[in-house]
Amino acid sequence: MSPSPGRTPGRIAALLAALALLALPALLPAAAPAAADTGKPAVALSLQEAAKGTEIAVDGTGWRARTMVMLLVCGQNMIGGTNSCANADGVAVAVGDDGHFGARLPVVAPPKPCPCVVNVTSVNGDQSTVAVPLKITDHPVADLPAESGTARLAVLTGVRLTGGDGVLTWFGAPPARKFTVTVGNLGSAPVKDPVFQLGTAHGVFAPTWEEARWKGTIAPGGKAEIALGVELPAGAHGDYAVSLKYGDTLLATQPWGVDRPYGVLLFWALLLVVIPTALFRLGMAVVDKVRPRTAAPGTGRRHAASAVTARLPRIPGVRERPPTGPPPAGPAPVLPWFTPEPAPGPGPEPGAGRPRAPQTSAPSDHSPTTKGHS
Repeated sequence: MSPSPGRTPGRIAALLAALALLALPALLPAAAPAAADTGKPAVALSLQEAAKGTEIAVDGTGWRARTMVMLLVCGQNMIGGTNSCANADGVAVAVGDDGHFGARLPVVAPPKPCPCVVNVTSVNGDQSTVAVPLKITDHPVADLPAESGTARLAVLTGVRLTGGDGVLTWFGAPPARKFTVTVGNLGSAPVKDPVFQLGTAHGVFAPTWEEARWKGTIAPGGKAEIALGVELPAGAHGDYAVSLKYGDTLLATQPWGVDRPYGVLLFWALLLVVIPTALFRLGMAVVDKVRPRTAAPGTGRRHAASAVTARLPRIPGVRERPPTGPPPAGPAPVLPWFTPEPAPGPGPEPGAGRPRAPQTSAPSDHSPTTKGHS
């Protein structure tokens, strides 16, 4: 059965479209693989200039896997949000497991004049946005308007305090942390170098606010991770709360439990022991320096006792106790009842050669007396 003549042009057109799709990767710019290597979302267009009513191939790499992206043709570099885009002719496409997607986007006239862009935004992923310039033939071009609109920041996720304490904090140094939060711009104007207010509150007291500037720009519909330093007074401990405010809007609050600086307590305990001990030692040294010098122990008591005894009346018949201590120098005193016998006459007497034993005690009243020579 021979093919009908009407079907032959349709088959030829389908074959040509298949060959064009196979040859499409060779026509794409070489910047796409380089962007894929960096791990950041990237978009490449098959044509940098196209006429209205035609289609261009859009190839994306480095996107989050298994998400959905939206492709739009926008004018005025998408200033003011999606109001400057051809929303009715947008294309939604799924991202593969390798982070790659490919789509055909019709070139339509956006509601605003050029410069125009092809804006690719992740719908249900990490909200990444990439805009690629596109020149549309026969579409008017005008200067970009001044940026207007309102900026509205909101907290998306990731409210936390990062950092830790060191050894000096244990001894009373000021505790410090990084207040980290991910915010998104829900307004129609970009936010450049926003000035936030950080507040620290202890317990039930009202927070104390301080200004903190973040360097950077958050585009409309974009997001950014903001890290601001916060520090408490020296020796702070207990339950604290750190709050973040932009304008009059309170964005987030994070509790912060600060440990007690036990090193300070240890220092004061040692100080209370060392200072009294040092004062006592110093006082004892002063007392030892200024007190009068006295004689050896016992000498003063003996002199005082001798002075008292000298004033007492002497009692007759009472023998005085011989003084203790070493005997005085010089000849020994002679007892009153001991009288040496005179030398004998001529002629030896028996026992003259032997020395007489001295009498050691006084004669008794009942003992016989010794007769002397007549």
